[in-house]
Amino acid sequence: MTQADLAARLGEYQSFVARLESGERRVDVVEFLELAEALGFDPAKAISTLKKAR
Repeated sequence: MTQADLAARLGEYQSFVARLESGERRVDVVEFLELAEALGFDPAKAISTLKKAR
């Protein structure tokens, strides 16, 4: 999926996605849930995995 594809799914500009990918912009909780829906992953599972990796 391209940045433009993801941006379209999120209703954002491609530059928004580029800033997320580069780490220039952090993702808030609501955006994280929207990203999970757009990308098709389980947000709870992702957080659980991150928690275990600490």
